[in-house]
Amino acid sequence: MAKLSIRSPQNDDEWSQYYQLRWQLLRAPWQQPEGSEKDSKDSLEENVFHRVIITSEMIIAVARAHLIDETTAQFRYMAVKTDYQQQGYGSKLLLALEQAVYSAGAKKVFLNARENALSFYLKHGYTVLEPAETLFGCIKHFKMQKALD
Repeated sequence: MAKLSIRSPQNDDEWSQYYQLRWQLLRAPWQQPEGSEKDSKDSLEENVFHRVIITSEMIIAVARAHLIDETTAQFRYMAVKTDYQQQGYGSKLLLALEQAVYSAGAKKVFLNARENALSFYLKHGYTVLEPAETLFGCIKHFKMQKALD
């Protein structure tokens, strides 16, 4: 297995790979333009917790979290390259994000999970609160939460 690191992107090339992977996995399959992988408000891309799993060659997983208030975080844009799915990388990335926001004072996390990711989040202790928006008119989402302790 290749050496892995879980951390924030650290240089221009890594930031480029980070946003490119977000777009390729979370937007391009639904014909969304490049740039749609970023929040329109720059403030939501700054002062947040960006995390990647990176091998010696490339970024294979991405995710982002931000604090909604002093004790609540929201996770967004979590994706693992297709060839690396079902190998525990998503779990490692999720745990890294949970640790980051917990260290910053968060006591609970919210996220909007795609329907095909529900079992992943349920396995990690998240509970479904309610249906959330349907993205691009076809991707059902569910609002989920987890208490951190």
